[in-house]
Amino acid sequence: MSQEVTIVRNVLEANDRLAQELENSFRVKKILCLNLMSSPGAGKTSLLEHTLTDLKDEFKMAVIEGDLQTDNDAQRIAATGAQAVQINTEGGCHLDSGMVLEALKSIDTEGLDILFIENVGNLVCPAEFNVGEDYKVTLLSAAEGDDKPEKYPFMFHISAVMLLNKTDLLPYVDFDLEKATSHAKKLNADIEVFPVSARTGENLGKWYEWLRKKRAEKL
Repeated sequence: MSQEVTIVRNVLEANDRLAQELENSFRVKKILCLNLMSSPGAGKTSLLEHTLTDLKDEFKMAVIEGDLQTDNDAQRIAATGAQAVQINTEGGCHLDSGMVLEALKSIDTEGLDILFIENVGNLVCPAEFNVGEDYKVTLLSAAEGDDKPEKYPFMFHISAVMLLNKTDLLPYVDFDLEKATSHAKKLNADIEVFPVSARTGENLGKWYEWLRKKRAEKL
């Protein structure tokens, strides 16, 4: 006698339902929410340190930090004066909507303008899980290689922005800005590409202008 087996087909469905609730809440509160993704060491936290410091007089901002272990990055973010909450995934390769919802309990969202969600360093898993964000933003560093959009196409296909970080290293590494941009544009013609250096602060102005524009669109 055969038995029927029920297969829970899509674990993403529950996540997506909660992500929609988060998105609706951010819309009502007029909070711009950005899901910041990259491989480990690409410079997400350094970028945020500059952004939070340079725009602190314009926006009220907060950061949800995702990492496997430690609160090192959250400590760096808190030093800028912004609200910071750490999520340790204990080996999990991405953040999900449930984690973000729990972290929000520790954030004062009253009058909040921009919420950055710094995802776990990984160019695969974070792309699969929406967390209520308005936009996904991916960093690619010059130290990684210009072929990463080809190797990890989904990440760049769904991102609104690609920040090409560590341009200060270009004289010392084999990285072609035009090639990396071309690969990303083939995957997503609308992706905006900003070459920057989070170490020196070079060319961050265009990133800031994009933030101002997208924040204004929430009002």
